Amino acid sequence: MIPRHPLDRPVWSMLTGRQAHLATGDARAVRIDRGYGPFGAAADRGAAAQAALAALVPDDGELWIVEGEPWPLPPGTREVKRAVLAQMVAEGPPPALRAGEPAMVPLSDADAPDMAALATHAKPGPWGPATHRYGPFFGVREDGRLLAMAGQRMLMPGMAEVSGVATCADCRGRGLARALIGHVMRAMAARGETPFLHSYADNAGAIALYETLGFRIRRQVHVLVVARLDTRAEFASVAKAGA
Repeated sequence: MIPRHPLDRPVWSMLTGRQAHLATGDARAVRIDRGYGPFGAAADRGAAAQAALAALVPDDGELWIVEGEPWPLPPGTREVKRAVLAQMVAEGPPPALRAGEPAMVPLSDADAPDMAALATHAKPGPWGPATHRYGPFFGVREDGRLLAMAGQRMLMPGMAEVSGVATCADCRGRGLARALIGHVMRAMAARGETPFLHSYADNAGAIALYETLGFRIRRQVHVLVVARLDTRAEFASVAKAGA
């Protein structure tokens, strides 16, 4: 049997590997601490693992399942969304610092409110109260205002994911995202890590930008967002249909 690459099952790989300290669950299924985000994964597609994954879906929220192949709906859950992502891995050295790039500063807990506000505005992906603690984040400020940011999220053996890339709408077109991604990539390379990232497969503009930074599409991966069934609503619907 050919060994599976960690990126083929990114959430399972992160939560049973370098970021296992953030995981809740057991050998059948795990989910990340809710403060960091909504990601979860099952060990396999078997009934026991799927039931364990379903048990990790919060009563008041969602669970995001990211897999190399489309994933079946866990029992007792409903589908909120499905999407296809382009998984991209950087080839070669990171881009060099270019003349005229903005000053980029490390962000910390003190910047968390501004980072959350920017994430709410720009919607770079799931964001929770502890998302900024995934690892080094960097930002560009102007007159105290956080204009843009980028950082990391999933960690694999020898690899780190560029994530949380966000820019204020009125500041786009200034090359801030490009500069920040390059900065994050250089920091990863200095630690001996290969950068990777995920983009919605239909976001041609973002993919084109990432390609200019040295990223190449490795494969497609699939997102399934689920929530618990509202049993009362389901019962009412069935009763109405029966009437």
